[in-house]
Amino acid sequence: MSILIDKNTKVLTQGMTGNTGSFHTNQALAYFGTQMVGGIHPKKGGTTWAAENGQELPIFASVAEGKEKTGADASVVYVPPAGAAAAIEEAIDAEIPLIVCITEGVPVLDMVRVKAKLDKSSSRLIGPNCPGLLTPEQCKIGIMPGKIFQKGSVGVVSRSGTLTYEAVYQTSQAGLGQTSAVGIGGDPVKGTEFIDVLDMFLSDDETQSIIMIGEIGGTAEEEAAQFLIDEAKKGRKKPMVGFIAGRTAPKGRTMGHAGAIVSGGQGDAESKIAAMEEAGIRVSPSPARLGTTMVEVLKG
Repeated sequence: MSILIDKNTKVLTQGMTGNTGSFHTNQALAYFGTQMVGGIHPKKGGTTWAAENGQELPIFASVAEGKEKTGADASVVYVPPAGAAAAIEEAIDAEIPLIVCITEGVPVLDMVRVKAKLDKSSSRLIGPNCPGLLTPEQCKIGIMPGKIFQKGSVGVVSRSGTLTYEAVYQTSQAGLGQTSAVGIGGDPVKGTEFIDVLDMFLSDDETQSIIMIGEIGGTAEEEAAQFLIDEAKKGRKKPMVGFIAGRTAPKGRTMGHAGAIVSGGQGDAESKIAAMEEAGIRVSPSPARLGTTMVEVLKG
């Protein structure tokens, strides 16, 4: 079983004709033949886009048309911040099962509107402000560097894009590999949270251990820790390693991601680390030791 995407996933690119969309669509096509089946541009429908591998991908005027013509079950959004929410909403209206928004800087109020629409739909959103997700040797959606991945047994879920890559690289170097890696993004309002992905990893037979990387700000990590405690009582538990970024950030100051705001004694690194440890997660002392910490946990 794969998490969310596999070799059969068909992906549309919203914003493919821009530099970022074009580059990463080519990168996805080069990764074990990820099925990028077309692009979306309201003014270029009916034309084609030439990929570096020689493929000619169709451009559709709308997501609905793209889904109808290709059978796409996922879309990836590389649209600039001002139009990203509208692009997500278009994919929701087209009933695309999985929507991945890479765009950084989407206005929070726009995402509040999107979240309300999403909650009434059958679509799942990853992001915004995320690196996407990847199932090794099967499918890549987003901007993760495919060359650091290795098929294996560790599930990775992270708010930080850069630290997602660290966890992946280190578990590959340790010979553990990954089942899937999901970057959920660091914004305060987003589609998919830790609990959603952890639930999938706990249910996946191929995922034998999990790395969860959080950041200061918000309460998502504490909520995830309580979820893990509750699930462990039901017998659903797997070896886990965690890390919290931003431990040295001054309280009350926004650091990096828009979600990294600490106030009122909540959202700081210490409270998150304590919650993770209470849930049985071994917290790595450094992002540079995620892989070795996991090896230690598995040796037990």
